Amino acid sequence: MKKFIYPEMMVHVPLCTNKDPKDVLLVSNDASSFEAEIQKHSGIESKSVDATLDALRDGADKSVDVMICEIESDAAVLAHCARILKEDGLMVITHPSLDDKEQNTTMMQILGNYFKIIMPYNLGDGSTALLASKEYHPTADIILQRSDMLDGLEYYNCDIHLAAFAMPNYIRKEYLGIIKN
Repeated sequence: MKKFIYPEMMVHVPLCTNKDPKDVLLVSNDASSFEAEIQKHSGIESKSVDATLDALRDGADKSVDVMICEIESDAAVLAHCARILKEDGLMVITHPSLDDKEQNTTMMQILGNYFKIIMPYNLGDGSTALLASKEYHPTADIILQRSDMLDGLEYYNCDIHLAAFAMPNYIRKEYLGIIKN
């Protein structure tokens, strides 16, 4: 699998969904590929922290527009993520395979306490991430001009963005009432 697909999908899907992202928090033990993708957007500041609960505890309330997370999540982690995000903030977070319904259901139910929209999306490499948003819907609120005017992309574009949220019927049925879209 091409190594550029994962960081492009983790970065550009949320940055092309949020109306005016200025501040991005990267929660990862290796954020260099994410930082390189963020640099393709103008006017966006990013900060990286280790993928630990302690790093999230130190985050200021309502301080970031977008969060990109590669962290083992539990109720405490997800609560801190929601606290750090601004009122219209959104995050993408890695999660177990959608085949692990029990673990994902728990995670999505916790996210449901903080976010209006919770949707899995295909990362293009066979895995999925969860997009959790307080305000913006990833297919209704996509910023088309931003998504198609970025230079230096090898995979992501507005068509890929929209298609990433298409899920097969068995996933829709398994997660009916849990996914919030």
